[in-house]
Amino acid sequence: MIHFTNMYVRVFYTTLFYCLAQAVAVLAQDCQPAYILNPVKANNTIEWGKIPEFTLPFTIVYNATRFGDTQSQPLKHGFSHLATFSGSELATLPVAKRALIWYGVATSSGNQPWADNALRSPWGNDTAAYRSFWDNYAETAKGSDIICMDIERMQREDRDILALKSNSQIPQNYRNLPDADFLATYKRDMRWWYTEAAKRLRAKGVTAPLSSYSDVPVRNTWLNITSNSWQDWTTNPARTHYLVQDNAGKIGGSFYDAQQFLTPSPYYYYGYDNPIGKDYLSYLLFNIEANRAWSDKPIIPFVWMRIHDSYDPNTPLIAPFVAEATAIFPFFSGAKGLWLWENPGFPGSRQENYEPYERFIYGLYRLSAFKDMFEGTYELVIPQSARDHMERQSPIWRGVVKGSNILIAAQNPYAADNAETEIVVSHQKWLKNIKLKGKEVFLCKFDLNDTVTGTEPVLSDAYVYANPVSFEMNVVLNGMNGVSNVAFSLLNTKGQVVLSKELKAVAGETRERIDLPRLSAGIYFARFVTQNRTITKKVVIHQ
Repeated sequence: MIHFTNMYVRVFYTTLFYCLAQAVAVLAQDCQPAYILNPVKANNTIEWGKIPEFTLPFTIVYNATRFGDTQSQPLKHGFSHLATFSGSELATLPVAKRALIWYGVATSSGNQPWADNALRSPWGNDTAAYRSFWDNYAETAKGSDIICMDIERMQREDRDILALKSNSQIPQNYRNLPDADFLATYKRDMRWWYTEAAKRLRAKGVTAPLSSYSDVPVRNTWLNITSNSWQDWTTNPARTHYLVQDNAGKIGGSFYDAQQFLTPSPYYYYGYDNPIGKDYLSYLLFNIEANRAWSDKPIIPFVWMRIHDSYDPNTPLIAPFVAEATAIFPFFSGAKGLWLWENPGFPGSRQENYEPYERFIYGLYRLSAFKDMFEGTYELVIPQSARDHMERQSPIWRGVVKGSNILIAAQNPYAADNAETEIVVSHQKWLKNIKLKGKEVFLCKFDLNDTVTGTEPVLSDAYVYANPVSFEMNVVLNGMNGVSNVAFSLLNTKGQVVLSKELKAVAGETRERIDLPRLSAGIYFARFVTQNRTITKKVVIHQ
């Protein structure tokens, strides 16, 4: 009897351990990468061989440092095209794997007004010389599957265009135009020059998809993103760039039509240690989401593993966790690829640790475990615009839904290294509490049919915007599992309650506008209280 009992016990525990192992395997498949990166320690090298080979269903161009690799390692690790070649690749690599960034489109045809960096004039140029230069370059372009023209020769702002009226190098007949006509003529003629370069390639038989570096509806900007509402960014034509407008100021026109995909360049202008640098992820996603609002062309952002200053050879590499997030999040905002760029003159004689490169590659690797989620028909879940995240400095999460599954990417770019952030992610009737550790990049797949979650309402965070406020206060409540009451009160610096109100919070995100009584200007504190948490935010009131 004892023999049989022990046997049954062994069978029971063997079965239990097997089931647990299977459950752990499922969790590992959904959340835990099969390979954990051990970052490179030596300088000026990328250890491609230690990372498993993988593919992704995106156009991802490697236009960066090779360090002597002649085995096309990027193509074995998530990249679809090479734009920097090593060894015999330029001769042996199939055209379908080659990408081209065409430098000097406007500047390599002699001493021309358009090429003059201070002038950037569409008038007085030798059209025949430019066409000859472009026609000759077409032979090089025929050997590529995807092409980005690097033109960058236009005055960007109206004030800079109008300043040309005082420049004697501008023909007098243009300078005599009224300001409005001068602006319209400059923009029209500049669009003609940009378009003509693309047309000459097509006339010479180049069929590869074309783009133009940074020439997108919403060009890269950092400091004024929160100055305009998300609705304004996505509906006001004044926020878009004239190169991709038609003569009536709407998105379209000859140059926009000449591009098959769009390439914004959301490089990071500030290191993470800079207070503005902590907005890096919302800045990256804003550039994708804002341009998607204006165009249905595929968006393939340029990304750089350095803090932006392409003229300074001592420009440092970005933080490793920033690089990993840069490889993952764009696809959750609708990007169809990435173009990883490096200044052709770097690294030169510098000795640097290329962990950020490995972290970027590792981010692509992590994403590859879920590549089926980005194939065929899928839906993006963007609960809050990147612009609003920047204003509120809140944790960022995005989702991709396909069938009965949802893939979640999340990060709190503002968290301390050892801090723990709890957020609620949701889609329709499904929601789940997840915890983020420090600035880790969370990536996990869930079954939408699994609606089992905590039943106790949890307020994960509350925000006040825009701050300072005057006569009304906008608040956002995040993280409630269901409908619940939140006690709001506004206190002065003496701790006296000057306003109180009961707020009704629902699952996911709740927005409320609170009218303020007449209050003295100064510092106040907004307090949000639930059964299990109290959150206090400083508010500045001005009159």
